[in-house]
Amino acid sequence: MQGYVLFAHGSRDPLWRLPIEAVATRMREQLASSMLGGNDSAPPPVACAYLELMEPTLATCVDALKAQGVRDFTIVPMFLGQGRHAREDLPELVVELQARHPGLRFALRPAVGEDPEIVDALARLILR
Repeated sequence: MQGYVLFAHGSRDPLWRLPIEAVATRMREQLASSMLGGNDSAPPPVACAYLELMEPTLATCVDALKAQGVRDFTIVPMFLGQGRHAREDLPELVVELQARHPGLRFALRPAVGEDPEIVDALARLILR
């Protein structure tokens, strides 16, 4: 089973997580609506994980999704750029996860902010 993990930095402010969780909620809605009428299986789970200052950590998140049957993980860094956390810290965490869970597959996406669609959407938002 496929699962998605939105990976973000984290903050001491509990409200900071709301935009990340809003993206996860919207993904769940889109996945559910895309499966209506065509498939009896549940949509892939979507979860959030944080590097620091918030729970769950990436390892805790992967453990929880694994318990739900997820074997293929798509990890999406919710960063505007490919800074040190996305370039170094996150790949190291994924290597550790792969060592702990050799039967699982992990696909690491680039930072969302580097996608041309996101850049275009941000520019339109700022200019309106």
